[in-house]
Amino acid sequence: MLKLYGAAFSRASIVKWYLEELNVPYEFVMLDMKAGEHKQPDYLQINPMGKVPAIVDGDFKLWESGAILIYLAEKYGKMPDSLEYRSIINQWVYFGSSTLGNGLFIEANREKEMPRLLTSLNEILSGKPFLLGEEFTVADVAVGSILAFGIQMLKLDYSDYPAVSDYVKRLTERSVYKNTIAQPTV
Repeated sequence: MLKLYGAAFSRASIVKWYLEELNVPYEFVMLDMKAGEHKQPDYLQINPMGKVPAIVDGDFKLWESGAILIYLAEKYGKMPDSLEYRSIINQWVYFGSSTLGNGLFIEANREKEMPRLLTSLNEILSGKPFLLGEEFTVADVAVGSILAFGIQMLKLDYSDYPAVSDYVKRLTERSVYKNTIAQPTV
């Protein structure tokens, strides 16, 4: 069975959300970061960077939430055959993990980056329920989780961006979301 290693209030909840969306059985291994469990030799064999999340799937080990999301989408048949369409999904996963996360969560960047990023996202999301159209994909998990974290953790207000607000509302109303990210393991 796949093992997901995480900690309280970590990006492991993003991976949990996607595993639940895929209906994939997994074991969640909670690491006590305050006690330094992420720096113990056994865990460093899984992720030498000593960060979470990480997964062990049989003999395969992988870390970084975006890489894990893409791996799961590939493994469970949720990536399209088209190289171009797969690349667009990858683009959004990387955007969520890096550009959007840094734009919203690094306070020194927020004042400049948040309006620029959310204005563009608002235009992209206008008139469609998900990033790529009518179908929920791993891209929505990657981007939607960061947007939702912005509301939950930073109390960000997206009301100036109605399509973004509607998108976040649509994602956070998903039952799987409510049982994973909205209820973080503490």
